Formats: sequence, structure tokens, C-alpha cells
Amino acid sequence: MTAIPQSRTRRAALVSAVCALAVGLGATGCSEDPDAGTNGVGKLPAKEIQARTQKAAGSVDTVRLSGTVVTSGKTYKLDMRLKADGGSGSVTAEGSTFHLLKVDDQLFLKADAAFWKHEDGKPGAADKAAADKLDGKYVKVPTGDPSYKKFSGFTDKDLLLDGLLTLHGAVRTDGHHEQSGVRTIRITGDGGDGGTLDVSLEGEPYPLRLVRGGGAGTLSFSSWGEDFALREPAEDDTVDYGKQLPSS
Repeated sequence: MTAIPQSRTRRAALVSAVCALAVGLGATGCSEDPDAGTNGVGKLPAKEIQARTQKAAGSVDTVRLSGTVVTSGKTYKLDMRLKADGGSGSVTAEGSTFHLLKVDDQLFLKADAAFWKHEDGKPGAADKAAADKLDGKYVKVPTGDPSYKKFSGFTDKDLLLDGLLTLHGAVRTDGHHEQSGVRTIRITGDGGDGGTLDVSLEGEPYPLRLVRGGGAGTLSFSSWGEDFALREPAEDDTVDYGKQLPSS
């Protein structure tokens, strides 16, 4: 991964301060180029910026994704680390937090007993026994279970990014901005109604922040290209529930 040089941000701030002082003393001709010392994508047409950031995102194996996604009327809070062969992290929905771990095709879900109980809060004896058994364990999700398709999508880097990094409608630039001390160029779809994406002007043009159109959530992207360990949980910390998980 190409590191984002923080010195560029400090240098840009220094140039701005010097220019302000010069103008205050009556000097002329001192203006800061917002693209000076950047990767140059800020000077490109909006569609090309979008293509460049999609290519950059697809060229590395790992990323950390955090924030909220609203889909089918439900809000999911995500904090996931993703790589080509799986991912791990936490998902919070409707007051419950669970952890996902996917290694190749094997998907595991870990949650507390309350997650596995029926929504009415009054589980039967069998439900309570199952919940107690699964409490705090990595539960192997069968590939034929409906939960597999639903939850594995949260751990699929390419699937998530392909769906998230596309702005809808006419794509235009919306000025130079900053995210966590990193200079960005912002592009929008339909003036923001189709989404807003901040793209790094330092190092590779990675996407750094996405505001989804229609109030469908806000996500931040970080740790591009930073590798992390991904392995199946220990056998004594895993429960294989069979061909179908209990309802939850």
C-alpha cells in the first residue's frame, strides 16, 4: 500500500498561512492550487474520478469499512475488516450486536443468548436450551440456511464495494474537502441525491467516505492494503448446529 504522506497536509496548511500573511501585507499573486502536490485526480472529470477510485479499491486485497447501511427498512451498523478470502467484524441491528467471521466459504456467527431467543422474549424450553448452548460461541452457518446468503454479504469485499461505490444519476465534482486530515475531492450523483463520495487526493485515490443517496447510510473506508490474520475459530469455541440454524 502507498502510505498517505501526512507531510503534504502540513505543507498545504503552511502555504495557506504564508499566503494569508502575504495578502495581509499587501502582496499579490499568492494563490494556493488545491491540487498542488496531490495525486492529480482532482483535476479529472467526475466520471473519471469515479472510475479511478473504483479501480483503486479493487486493486488491493484489504480494507476496513465502518458506519451504517440502511436496507429493506432496517439499519445495520457495521465495523468490518475485509479481504479477498473473507472478513470479520461486528454488525448491530435492532439493538442486537453479533460478530461475523468468514474464511473462504465457511461462515461463522457469534452472539449472546439474547440474540438467539425469540423476539417476544418468551422462548420455549427448547429455544432457551439452544440459546444457552450458542451463547458466546462461533456458530457455523450452513450454506443452505437463509442466514448464510444474508450475512455472508457483509463479509464479501468485492460484492460490498461494487454495490456501494456506484453513484446514481449525473456525476459531478463538488469541490475539495478533507477527511481525517487527508485532502479529498468530492463527487456526487444527482447533486447528492444519488450519493456523495470523498476520494483521497494523497497517495492512491482510495474512497474515504461515502454518504449513500436517499438517507441509506454513511460509511468510512480506511486501512487500505493493511493485511490482517483471518483464520477459523478453535474447535472448542465452535458449535455446528446442523443443516439449519434456530430462528432468531
